[in-house]
Amino acid sequence: MENEKYLRDISEIKQMMNRSSRFISLSGLAGVFAGCYAIIGAIVAKTILAGNGLVYQDYKSDFTSDLNSEVISQLLFTAISVLILAIGTAVFLTTRKAKRNGQKIWDNTSRRLVINFFAPLIAGGVFCLVLLQYGLIGLIAPCMLIFYGLALIHGSKYTFGDLKGLGYANLILGLIATQFLGYGIYFWAIGFGVFHIIYGIWMYNKYDRKST
Repeated sequence: MENEKYLRDISEIKQMMNRSSRFISLSGLAGVFAGCYAIIGAIVAKTILAGNGLVYQDYKSDFTSDLNSEVISQLLFTAISVLILAIGTAVFLTTRKAKRNGQKIWDNTSRRLVINFFAPLIAGGVFCLVLLQYGLIGLIAPCMLIFYGLALIHGSKYTFGDLKGLGYANLILGLIATQFLGYGIYFWAIGFGVFHIIYGIWMYNKYDRKST
């Protein structure tokens, strides 16, 4: 009996330490929704290019010169819409999960998570705008995957360690995509779409089901 009580006490102490040092209210369903938004966004982007007579695989020839301001605006609007939907859904589901578990949504741990996650992500976003400025369209999708992977790896120290696996997967996929620049949209859909859906289902079954 004393051994069981001792082990139970150790388990409770470990849980308290994890809660104080890691943000554990991330929702697995948020990853699933983000993946669905990304796939829809990739389809919309592909449709926009096709509707303007552009084939993404032909970017090496004269693709960049064919991109007018209207097409660029439509693509940026699509990307921003996907980002807003993904972040909005994540905030809603995470907040709901935190309230259900009696946890704070905004504290020192969540602040550290946000800072460490968005620092490389914002740097990557600025770098992608520079690539767009110089017409290096083919490198944008790979760079988005690379910087996003780095952001996940950097932020995983303050939340579930499983997030690091998703980060490395996107990082490696982005590096591979640099060798297949004409197919960046497809790599983008795999990294932000398929990987997120798989990760979200994994996280939901591993953590969210236990708290419901």
